[in-house]
Amino acid sequence: MDKAVSTKRPRAKPAGSPRSAKPSRNEAEAAIRTLIRWAGDDPDREGLRATPARVARAYEEWFSGYNDDPREYLKRTFEETGGYDEVVVLRDIRFESHCEHHLAPIIGRVHIGYLPRNRVVGISKLARLVEVYARRLQIQEKMTAEIAACLDAVLKPHGVAVVTEATHQCMTTRGVHKPGVTMVTSRMLGVFRDHAETRQEFLSAIGMRGGSVANGAG
Repeated sequence: MDKAVSTKRPRAKPAGSPRSAKPSRNEAEAAIRTLIRWAGDDPDREGLRATPARVARAYEEWFSGYNDDPREYLKRTFEETGGYDEVVVLRDIRFESHCEHHLAPIIGRVHIGYLPRNRVVGISKLARLVEVYARRLQIQEKMTAEIAACLDAVLKPHGVAVVTEATHQCMTTRGVHKPGVTMVTSRMLGVFRDHAETRQEFLSAIGMRGGSVANGAG
């Protein structure tokens, strides 16, 4: 029987270079009040009086990925696989992130595939991995590459494939105002990059044709 796993969220490792001190909650709320005034409204009117506190709480949830180390979620693996040596695919992992250029939402789904070497990871941990990176300021290309690199470094499989499909509200609600546009990015490592058959097996499993995404790095 598996041992009980702690529910405590893994903490992110300190960054390599020092960061400036994190602003206080009061400073954050004051900044939100400033933005409300800049937008042309009165932060002291009844409907907006509690908004700075609400927005600060929302930011704590939306950007909680900065508090977690994604590698920690992948450390608990299983070797009793019954000799399974085929591709593992988890598709349609929904995520919500925010564009680092406009702080606008990015909403989409991630498909992950890997070819195990001698161990597999619980599927919920793959979803957790996506969630950690999504809950940071991102661009889609970077997030796709980060997920693939983390899986490759920790699990050391024969190969990793990640495809991300998302809509960007910085494009649909401002600027060119083009709703219904989906951006697709991919990162293929190991056998998924080197062998067309393995890559096609993954793309077929997630319902994409071979020419739908780049064969190499996304």
